[in-house]
Amino acid sequence: MWDKQKEVFLPSTPGLGMHVEVKDPDGKVVLSRQYGSEGRFTFTSHTPGDHQICLHSNSTRMALFAGGKLRVHLGIQVGEHTNNYPEIAAKDKLTELQLRARQLLDQVEQIQKEQDYQRYREERFRLTSESTNQRVLWWSIAQTVILILTGIWQMRHLKSFFEAKKLV
Repeated sequence: MWDKQKEVFLPSTPGLGMHVEVKDPDGKVVLSRQYGSEGRFTFTSHTPGDHQICLHSNSTRMALFAGGKLRVHLGIQVGEHTNNYPEIAAKDKLTELQLRARQLLDQVEQIQKEQDYQRYREERFRLTSESTNQRVLWWSIAQTVILILTGIWQMRHLKSFFEAKKLV
């Protein structure tokens, strides 16, 4: 927490923590957990797109509402960069060659995921373009019909006007 008199952050107090909630692009909750004063979280999503990460303090202290501040460090890593390979090697007892092969497999998997995501974006863009094209077509047809109907109405109106004046 922020100390207003000294203008520095105080060490983490016990009981102070964060609630983390992660939602995928469809609005489904991927992760919802309570953390202490320090913590790490990881999640795996099978849906491409923008994810929403919400952090809520569990503090009920009035100082927080009276202008207090909390310090949160959020570092986001995506893909194979999130793996701690020395830890994986120690846990699974992998040789240097096996570890390098695993890294390469993870990189290939990440490239494949990126390609799938780009295909998904291209498909979404194509659908948007086709929808826009169709709307432009219908709008131009509607404008043409309105123009023709206005022309027919004007000709009838002028004809009846000149007939009433006995010019025709």
